[in-house]
Amino acid sequence: MRPRTLDEIVGHDHLVGPDGALRRLVESQQLTSMILWGPAGTGKTTLARVLAHAADYVMEPLSAVSSGVKDVREAIARARERLGQHAQRTVLFIDEVHRFNKAQQDLLLPATETGEVVLIGATTENPYFEVNAALMSRSTLWRLRPLSDDDLAILVRRGLELRSATITDEALGAITSSADGDARSALTTLDTAIILTRGEDESAPVELSHVVRARDGRLYHQSADTHYDQISALIKSVRGSDPDAALYWLVTLLESGESARFIARRLVILASEDVGLADPLGLLVAESAARAVEFVGLPEARLTLSHATLTLALLPKSNSVTRALSAATAAVRSGGLAEVPAHLRDASYRSAGLLGHGNEYRYSHDYPEGWVDQQYLPDRFVDATFYDPSTYGQEAALVARWRARTNRSHQDRPDAPVE
Repeated sequence: MRPRTLDEIVGHDHLVGPDGALRRLVESQQLTSMILWGPAGTGKTTLARVLAHAADYVMEPLSAVSSGVKDVREAIARARERLGQHAQRTVLFIDEVHRFNKAQQDLLLPATETGEVVLIGATTENPYFEVNAALMSRSTLWRLRPLSDDDLAILVRRGLELRSATITDEALGAITSSADGDARSALTTLDTAIILTRGEDESAPVELSHVVRARDGRLYHQSADTHYDQISALIKSVRGSDPDAALYWLVTLLESGESARFIARRLVILASEDVGLADPLGLLVAESAARAVEFVGLPEARLTLSHATLTLALLPKSNSVTRALSAATAAVRSGGLAEVPAHLRDASYRSAGLLGHGNEYRYSHDYPEGWVDQQYLPDRFVDATFYDPSTYGQEAALVARWRARTNRSHQDRPDAPVE
């Protein structure tokens, strides 16, 4: 008998979306074609099976790695026969759908268009680049994110129950923190650790040493305090422009099983907080590294993270962005609602001019150098200064040009039309 709701199968809202859209599709028994996009081990295949089962569809699973045109045609033919003879709908699940070439993807279009099958494609690659536009237009896109440590802990505990095994808190934390959001990786590590544990003592709990051995030495003890201490040391070493120390703490974190995504996120924050305008390209380097981590993954992403860490450590430093943000935030929070000056207000709609909106606004590109002196702050803060620049790196040149403009006399500046 079909379960009445998706909760009876999975029991966790994060699998069906915060707005319950997938839940409503399942309970209405009206699945639509979709693409599930996410990193390895985030539950794409499992979710497809759950959806098909809960909506009472038959699932025809194929892998684009090992299946060809003949396999797809046969699966569609079975679905057509099933629908005609038994009014039974079919989910055609294609794992790694991005590996199908254009001709193979085109083969899916007629069947999805007529409703003979509901396509669920799973991919680790950006579908906007790897899946035909025609197929994308017939499908909804669902983005699956890496599992959190809490989600992985639930999964590991379920695995322990199935194997009638126990685990120490240290070992559990080591598995979840080293899995990098990948459920399959966590369960594989757990399975190997249980085998190693029972090889020594059938009734003993899985301990940290077993997890380290299960991961072939790629994990070392890292308590919660050590985790924060090490990332703090990395950030402070980059801020202090010490490339050797920065690289040391980066490798320490990686060898301790720290998530590459977590390190990349911290480098992106650091690029604005500590390098800032001293070299604006620092943010691009960090952001590119974060994207590369998603695209490449470990262990190769170690090289990319090292590249970004050393670059940020060697760049000049300025925290003027951090200080300016803090000053502006304090002004906004303490000053109440400030009205937008009339000349800056939206003047794109009819009668806006009658209200004075946009009147006397000077269009910057009508003036030499694309700049004109006019009031942009609200009247209440017209004399306020939030940005206190440093004199380091490229920021010094940017500020010099800005100050030269603001200090220049307007006597020789030609007038321009007022919009």
